Amino acid sequence: MTKLTIAIQNKAGELRTAARGEERKEMPLTDSAENLVHLAMRNFKYQEGDQIVVQADQPETYLMVKLDETLATSLIYLSGNSWSYPISFLPNVLAARPKERFAGESHYLSARVATAEEITMYQNLALNPHDQKVFTGSYPHAEANVETRNDATFFACNAIDGIYANHSHGSYPFQSWGINQQQDAALTILFGREVELDKVVFTWRADFPHDSYWTQVSLCFSDGTKEVFQTTKTARPQTFEFNQRRVTTVTFEELIQADDDSPFPALTQIECFGRNVNIEEN
Repeated sequence: MTKLTIAIQNKAGELRTAARGEERKEMPLTDSAENLVHLAMRNFKYQEGDQIVVQADQPETYLMVKLDETLATSLIYLSGNSWSYPISFLPNVLAARPKERFAGESHYLSARVATAEEITMYQNLALNPHDQKVFTGSYPHAEANVETRNDATFFACNAIDGIYANHSHGSYPFQSWGINQQQDAALTILFGREVELDKVVFTWRADFPHDSYWTQVSLCFSDGTKEVFQTTKTARPQTFEFNQRRVTTVTFEELIQADDDSPFPALTQIECFGRNVNIEEN
């Protein structure tokens, strides 16, 4: 059994409160229990600088989390004991997400220990709709050496959020990883533990003719190996299988752009399929 805690804190790290129960008494927004925790509130508004904090009493824990109604339930991995999710309402951040996220006054959020079946199944191990620009404790996490204009609609984390909308660009739901025309652009996915991979799926942003595309790309793995793929101009996902390897990171790089009139290739989604390994009782 794993003891979990979920809490909502303000920017000073103090617990937020909300009226709860039949008596509508102001109570701290925190819950601690074994294997499953959740918070449910009415008449509560998030504030700039709030953060949701999820803690486990042991490291190396797989969780199924859902921090907002607009976020898909996600399998995440905590290498340590804590994960924080900062909440912001700055215009740059709002542009890359649905307007309903963390808005309104009724909210439900939860975290539970993942089942063995959820952990060991063959799946897209890069997927994390809860990922953000800055790493705050949960994997997988995407980071890049360039993100166009430091604009949230072009952050690396957009490429692992599970949203395939790609016939336009810019604000939600057409967020993507934008490379700002940088020739050595590279995006790395950190898994936080060793995983087995044998398949990748690329989905280009396809706002043609505004967008360009890549004709050749490479995946460079943490074990020192590399795979090179010949890719095409399409709005549909492109799937490639490769020899299985055990890795902790994978980098999407050495991107060869098509010889066309557009300077703007971009990545809508990258999916890395495989299995978690070295699984102990969670």
